[in-house]
Amino acid sequence: MVRNASLFSQLLNLINRQRFYELIYRHGSERYAKGFSSWDHFVAMLFCQLAQAKSLREICGGLACCLGKLRPLAMAKAPSKSTLSYANAHRPWQMFEDLFYETFKFCRQAAPSKKFRFKNKLLSLDSSTISLCLAMFPWAKFRRTKGAIKLHLLLDHDGYLPSYAYIENAKRHDITIARKLPLSPGSIIAMDRAYNDYKLYAQWTHNDIYFVTRLKQNAEYMFVEVRDVPQNRNIIADDLIMFTGYYAQKDYPYPLRRIVVWDPEKEREIVLLTNHLDFGATTVAAIYKDRWQIEIFFKALKQNLK
Repeated sequence: MVRNASLFSQLLNLINRQRFYELIYRHGSERYAKGFSSWDHFVAMLFCQLAQAKSLREICGGLACCLGKLRPLAMAKAPSKSTLSYANAHRPWQMFEDLFYETFKFCRQAAPSKKFRFKNKLLSLDSSTISLCLAMFPWAKFRRTKGAIKLHLLLDHDGYLPSYAYIENAKRHDITIARKLPLSPGSIIAMDRAYNDYKLYAQWTHNDIYFVTRLKQNAEYMFVEVRDVPQNRNIIADDLIMFTGYYAQKDYPYPLRRIVVWDPEKEREIVLLTNHLDFGATTVAAIYKDRWQIEIFFKALKQNLK
C-alpha cells in the first residue's frame, strides 16, 4: 500500500499532528468552528503557496479539482470561498506562527551538518530586494513607480536554513542591519562587498568574530608578511596586510589576510579579505565559495513563495 499518495501529502507528513492539535487547544483557534477545521485551513493555505494561487477562487477551485486526492491529506472536502475568507479574517495567526517555529526546529534537527571540519559556526549574510505593487503597498515606496522591501538574511550552513531574517524599507543600506546582528564569539560570517565597514570589522575582531569577504579595489594597504601558497591549488597569493589609508587604519588597526584566488570558470582573480589568520588559504576560499548557497536560497524563496 502506498502511504504517501503525492508530494504534497509527503510535505504534510512532516507536521507533527499531535503537536498541531496542542497548538489548536492553546490558541483556541477552533472555538465556535462548525465544519472547517484548523487542519483544513492549514492545508488550504499551504496549497495556496505551493500552487502559487493568487485568489480565493483559485485556492478553492484547485482543491475541488483534486477532490479524490484530499483523503490522504485528512481533508473531507474543499472549502468555499466565503468559509476560507472568514477563517483568514478571524482565526488567530499566532497558532500558525508557533507551527512555523515548531516545524523549523524539526528541520534544523533533521538537516545535515556543514561540510567543513572546523567547529566554528559558519554563516552567510546577504540581502535581496522583493518587488511589490506600489498601488497595493504605498508604504513600501522604493522608486517613483515601484514598491519594494528588502530581506536581510543570515543563513546557517548547518542545513542551510536561516537563523536571522529582517525585513525593512528597500532604500536603507545593508550595513545598517549588519551592525544589529546577534553573532556569537567564534562565528565565521561570509559576505560580499556591500557590507564593507572597517569599524564593524574592528568590532567583530575585538569580539572574536571572523569574517570572509572581498577586498575593495581601491583599498590602500602594505604587505606585512608573504606566506607560502599550497601547490596544485587555485591559490595565487596569501599575504598579511595592514591598511595604510588614514581613516581605514584608524577604524581597523589590526592585521588582515589578503588571499588571491583564481576562478577557472570566469577566468578572473578574486581577492578575499579575512581576519582569520590560522585557517588554510584553500579553506578560506572554500568558505567564500559556499556563500553562494544563500543566493540559491533567495532564488528558491522567490520562485516558490508568493
